[in-house]
Amino acid sequence: MRYLNMISVMCLWAVMTMAQQFTIETVSDSLSYLVLTTDSTTDRHRLPFEVYQFCTGDVDGDGSEDALVGVVKTTRFDPVMARRLFIFKNHHGRIRALWMGSRLGGILHDFCFTDGRVRTLQATTDGHYAVLEHEWRKFGLGALRFLAANVSLEEALSVFCTLTSE
Repeated sequence: MRYLNMISVMCLWAVMTMAQQFTIETVSDSLSYLVLTTDSTTDRHRLPFEVYQFCTGDVDGDGSEDALVGVVKTTRFDPVMARRLFIFKNHHGRIRALWMGSRLGGILHDFCFTDGRVRTLQATTDGHYAVLEHEWRKFGLGALRFLAANVSLEEALSVFCTLTSE
């Protein structure tokens, strides 16, 4: 029995320490593939949209890197062509959607993952800009705090770029 428990722990450790890497493979302006490569598998997820941004980070805090993909598309809940943020995770060597955001409040311009949080550069309907920090909240991203609000694009970019280069 003790031997079986030790084997179980070793197998769990091997699964938890399995190397993984998310990458984007661009085919054309409107077709890319999100590729997940692990020690033993490769999975591809078709993205039939323009991809404007890609980064990785442990968004949901489970110890595994997630893929953050910025795409330009409409959604069922927002029929305007716009920038969206999709988050994918590794589920047993397969790519699975963690969150498919239709909106984050403002008009999304850019995002990054830093310090364990998602940071966004957003425009408001009155032509101002904001930089927000978001955290994972059970199902989706929730705004944590404003890092800059009601500022010009230049000021917002200064805050956003400063925060992303640290």
